[in-house]
Amino acid sequence: MWESIFHRWLRIPYTLNVSVERDVKKPAATVVFIHGIGHSSEAWRNVVTQVRPDVRIITIDLLGFGQSPKPHWPIYNVKLQARSFIATVFRLRIGGPFILVGHSLGGLVAVEIARRYPLIVKSLILCSPPFYKQDSVARKLLPHGDKILKDVYTSIHKYPEQFLKISKLAVKYGLVNKSFNVTQDDVHSYMGALEASIINQTSLQDAIKLRKRMRIIHGALDPVVIGRNLKTLVRANNRATIDIALAGHEITGLYVPALIKAIDAAATPKVKASKLP
Repeated sequence: MWESIFHRWLRIPYTLNVSVERDVKKPAATVVFIHGIGHSSEAWRNVVTQVRPDVRIITIDLLGFGQSPKPHWPIYNVKLQARSFIATVFRLRIGGPFILVGHSLGGLVAVEIARRYPLIVKSLILCSPPFYKQDSVARKLLPHGDKILKDVYTSIHKYPEQFLKISKLAVKYGLVNKSFNVTQDDVHSYMGALEASIINQTSLQDAIKLRKRMRIIHGALDPVVIGRNLKTLVRANNRATIDIALAGHEITGLYVPALIKAIDAAATPKVKASKLP
């Protein structure tokens, strides 16, 4: 009852599960890792151990996933996730500014955090961000990849029981990261985030307007990221760049060194060129 009063009716944000993976007295930078849909902070285990030692590392579990609360009532959009994130860092007195590293859904959440709370964000590294356009005109003969993928997601949303069976097979045969874990208890969070944050999104338009440095890492074999949309973003926002890795959607294999390189570059202070006499 109290949870409903505090969070649903008084709109007090939830506090997320946070882990300080590495604390440094005088860090070169503070990096916050935000996982993708269906994952948890465990998704970053093979990454955080390779980050340079002078970087402070923080991982979080998004609302509805991992060890964070999994309420049934909310709309799991990026706005809700961003509000929960900012409430968490303030309550725990975790100082910024942060380099936000977001994978998939986590990338969309990172964009929303930077849009709403720019003062706490230094830069963004977006891994496999599923940016989709909101097309007003439907194409019947040759629909855009955005619409095709959205139709697939809509079908998944309609049949959660079938999705649970498929997801278990995907984990078993190594098609997704081992941290991917959707059960009967939290499938509502997955479906809610799929509908509110990925199918019905404005993240691409929001990213175009951001005044923060963005480095996008895109797997060349990624089936759920529209490369054309990433190029649209880079053309429209001169603070955004793209790196392509010989990988798929998950952060494994050759994706990892590409991400470590991006983190190292983001954590390295920019040296201003001295004025010539």
